[in-house]
Amino acid sequence: MTIMPAEVRPEAPASPLVDFWNEVLAPKFIRYRHVLVGGLSRHSEAVFPRLDIRKGERILDVGCGFGDTAIRLADATGPEGAVVGVDCCQAFLDHAWHLAELSWTPNVRFACADVERGIDQPQFDMAFARFGTQFFMNPVAGLRAIRSCLRPGGRLAHIVWRDRIDNPWVFEARDVVRRFLPAPGDDALTCGPGPFSMADEAVTRAQMEAAGFTDIRFERIDAKVEVGRDIADAIAFQLAIGPAGETFRAAGALAEEKRPEIEAALAAMFDGVIAREGGLWMDSSSWLITATTPA
Repeated sequence: MTIMPAEVRPEAPASPLVDFWNEVLAPKFIRYRHVLVGGLSRHSEAVFPRLDIRKGERILDVGCGFGDTAIRLADATGPEGAVVGVDCCQAFLDHAWHLAELSWTPNVRFACADVERGIDQPQFDMAFARFGTQFFMNPVAGLRAIRSCLRPGGRLAHIVWRDRIDNPWVFEARDVVRRFLPAPGDDALTCGPGPFSMADEAVTRAQMEAAGFTDIRFERIDAKVEVGRDIADAIAFQLAIGPAGETFRAAGALAEEKRPEIEAALAAMFDGVIAREGGLWMDSSSWLITATTPA
């Protein structure tokens, strides 16, 4: 069975958020791919055994990034199944295609598309997203677009970050940086609502119900994440990506002026992490959210 790459609906307007991801964030994500893929691997290891992927299924991977999850889904559904990985950043998909070729995974395809704007596809048995849906500017519209790609009785499983307090790997560094720099203003360019926009179970459940999903379940996943190969790598990662990086980027010249002090303070923070953990691994927590479409 062959599934052709997704097509963006032609009438959809351009998205400034997608432009920002492609022009500003994608090069940073590529540079720190080793953290974003390898460092978060324990969340994938915890989640995949829970997904109940069936042989021969057609699966949509939303926000597939560098393609590692799409390839794993393709292996799980087997050669009689098929997976389409969709992401709004073509630069990510270039890496995904290369990885699929290296791993010899012929039943996976990738397409550059903004799922929030809708994609035209055959119906899928399952949709999956790892830390992708939390960046939807309009969560209900994005979730509804996913539902429209699923057959009646189809399944959705997506992973999103839980509360800030349970994710010190992100917020300890942000708090350090904000001792020296102001928080970004309302007009600052950002990655969207942010990686914690779906942390609240009640709010996210209401969004999913509004999008037409049923049988909605939340399961807490706690896992360590590796935040860098060493202290210098961890500092550079935090100043490039996430809330600390957003604060640093928005501060412009002031951030560069304060860089030596900020880096020294972050180094002291990560020294403490190594003392506690024996390496650059920090606590993190996510939700695995599962649901179905009405039969």
